[in-house]
Amino acid sequence: MKKVILIFALMIFLSSFAFALKCDINATLVSQDPYPAVQGDYVKLVFQLSGPGISDSSCGKVRVELVENFPISFDPNVSNKIETQAGVYASDYSSNLIAPFKVRVDKYALQGDNPIKLKYSFGVGTGTESNLEKTFNLNVQDIETDFEVSVKDYNYATKTITFEILNVGKNNVESLVAEIPVQNNIEVKGSRRDIIGSLDSNDDTTFTFEATPKDGQINMILLYNDNAGVRRQVEKSMMFNSADFKGRVRDQSGSGKRVWIILIIIVIVIWYFWRRHKKKKLEHAKKFK
Repeated sequence: MKKVILIFALMIFLSSFAFALKCDINATLVSQDPYPAVQGDYVKLVFQLSGPGISDSSCGKVRVELVENFPISFDPNVSNKIETQAGVYASDYSSNLIAPFKVRVDKYALQGDNPIKLKYSFGVGTGTESNLEKTFNLNVQDIETDFEVSVKDYNYATKTITFEILNVGKNNVESLVAEIPVQNNIEVKGSRRDIIGSLDSNDDTTFTFEATPKDGQINMILLYNDNAGVRRQVEKSMMFNSADFKGRVRDQSGSGKRVWIILIIIVIVIWYFWRRHKKKKLEHAKKFK
């Protein structure tokens, strides 16, 4: 009895092995458009499956599945599977099966090669189905950017703090907004958001807030649109040292001007009253002549 079971199992194994040899298929990634893919945007991937399992109708159905996993995703109601009968293929591609998929690239996909997985099966529905999988690389371009932010000036008279921002990334940005969240080290009067607009790579600009800062770290949130129109957020922090903005030449020269103006006013007032007093004395002297 054991020999019969063993022989039967061996026959099944040999039959499956022979079927696998007869209907074997191989998968390759033949096209990625665009190349490299853009974070947050769509990319079209075209796979080619070839081998006897594609051209021989006795091999049953062929199923291809692009696994939905980071960094790719499918739109709702869009299938990530293609299933067709072996022996039915596009005439332009000989006995190859072309499997196109349109997917969205995650906005946080890493720059360079990102692994994606393709599962494919032959003999679907024959009872001797074989399942295979293969990993490919999706090349992605990083369109994020980065900024350097610093306190450029603080005017104690007007309580105006001026920040300087530099786009140190390789990509231009649009709709750049600077926001100062509620925190202990700075008290903002008026709006906490300043719309900067567009800022090209390696360009810089300034923006201001009416605020009373304290010594220490100031936290800021930067929001911008990348080249794909994806809204992104970067958090930055910078040091504020009140000593850097006290006793400056401009303040001293301003104080000197105010002193001179006051002295001139005093001299004019003294001269006016002296002249008026002198005039009264002359008039009084004329009366007694």
